Amino acid sequence: MKRLVAVLAGVLAVAGCAAIPTQTSPIPVNPSAGSATEAAAPKPAKGIDPLSLVREFVNASANPEGDYAAAKAYLTEDAKKTWDTKAAPTVIDTTFNTVPTGGNLATDPKQRTVLLQGKNVGSLEVDNSFVQRVGDLTAPVGIETDEDGEWRISDPPDGIYVPLVGFQANYRRVTLYFYDPDFGVLVPDPRYVVVPPSTSIPRRVTELLLKGPAVGLRGALSTAIPNGAAQRKDTHEADDGALEVDLTKVGDLTAQARKLIVAQVVKSLAGVTSSRIRILVEGAPISSDQIEWRPADVQSGEALITPDADQSGLVVSSGQVRRLVGGEAVKGPAGTGEYQVQSAAQSLDGTQLAVVSRVDGKSVRLRVGNLEEPLTAVDLPASTLTRPTWLLSGRAGEPSTEVWTVVDGVDVVRVVKTDSGWTANVVNASELSVFGAITELRLSRDGTRVAAVAGGRLMVAAVARVTDSSVSLRPPRNLQPTVLGTATLSVDWLAQDVLVASTSLVAWPIAKVNIDGLKIERYNTSNLTVPVSSVTAAPGRNVVAVDQSGLWSAADVGDVWRASAVKVDSGAQAFYPG
Repeated sequence: MKRLVAVLAGVLAVAGCAAIPTQTSPIPVNPSAGSATEAAAPKPAKGIDPLSLVREFVNASANPEGDYAAAKAYLTEDAKKTWDTKAAPTVIDTTFNTVPTGGNLATDPKQRTVLLQGKNVGSLEVDNSFVQRVGDLTAPVGIETDEDGEWRISDPPDGIYVPLVGFQANYRRVTLYFYDPDFGVLVPDPRYVVVPPSTSIPRRVTELLLKGPAVGLRGALSTAIPNGAAQRKDTHEADDGALEVDLTKVGDLTAQARKLIVAQVVKSLAGVTSSRIRILVEGAPISSDQIEWRPADVQSGEALITPDADQSGLVVSSGQVRRLVGGEAVKGPAGTGEYQVQSAAQSLDGTQLAVVSRVDGKSVRLRVGNLEEPLTAVDLPASTLTRPTWLLSGRAGEPSTEVWTVVDGVDVVRVVKTDSGWTANVVNASELSVFGAITELRLSRDGTRVAAVAGGRLMVAAVARVTDSSVSLRPPRNLQPTVLGTATLSVDWLAQDVLVASTSLVAWPIAKVNIDGLKIERYNTSNLTVPVSSVTAAPGRNVVAVDQSGLWSAADVGDVWRASAVKVDSGAQAFYPG
């Protein structure tokens, strides 16, 4: 794939900046730390019992206001000084338990130990990204009576444990935007910031944006903002109602770099303000062409990653590639059945097709070429290949030159078009393959992430491109393992940061999952029969699923699934471009 060399050269050379910082400091999750006093926090009820004390302490820990003043009210004076409130919060299931133990009751009736037990949901990282980390929680909590005979926590658990419901009440999801390696498409990077005070959220979003992509996305995303850039003044609402962002330490910027920075800033702040956005550098407008900006004024590259309206999707059934609307076979060998197609993928611009073709009872072959024309066989011996997935071309009007698939459930390969034909290159996916056989792999339409099914688990990983020839998937993360387990069968991208997965679970035939795994929604179960073997999705399109009875579609999670007039076999696979 061609790189936007001119853009990169301009941004890197002049700004010295598109590189991602190798070290960052955590953004304070409590923006008002120190602004509230412990005296302002309500004290525990008189006569509170040990189990309730620990439970209320955990609930209060969801509020970081005043350096966790509400939670510190449950601690002894010594514990208030030693409890580490700078640690990243661990989110636990709301239905946690406090369990009594014998503790020191026999030797000292004024001391007890209570066990905090529950299930981990995940953690808020130092870069304010959420990472799912499930597992059992058992943490001892030491308590003792004070001079008034009231129980207080003398030995709090290591770290900060926040119930999920409390986390959702006190933290807000914000979406930062960075670029794909070609600087052609803005890519979402979700983070979580403390809600109060809401007026400071734009400042905190700007702080996070200036620090670059989340740790787990480094190598996959780029930024046009120079390394070391800072806020000259806190991002704030000006007297005329515009949101004002004033940057410093950005160096000399080319016109193209300024344009890229504006798009990043405006898109990132659009989710937290409806005001006009004024971007300054050292107090002066960043662009002489325009003083204030709204989301509609900037280019996000959305056209590069959104299938055209006339690309209605295709379906593989009985060895043929057919139209998803109407059901007629496409022209050429892929549609006649000559290739005995098992699965296929259409490029984002709709002009190209990649198919997995049955050769005999023991092997398959990947074929790539123009839609409705004979396809070129790729030298890639395999017993099985996952359905292919196309990388975006990087430029409007240019055909894609890269297709991905998985060989025999283990080796992830990039099939790249060169002067001598299509050539397979292995992707470093060692961290993903340890979860089990990879039976499904879908590149995000912006090319920066993959969604996969490995050992029946729903996985997501960043596509880290060190060089054009060195590509790795890292770090793979298992999404919603307690709900989906190892029952996931198929996955596709509904949006840049939202997945749709099909399963063999009666209660969850189709699930909608955010890429950080914190949120999962159940699609209507009406009319579907598990297992739902295939699912496809795209921005602004109905989700299409295949079960034993045929094709079904739904516009949103609450919609009843509607049957398609196109008849397919039970092993069919529907797919939108990408």
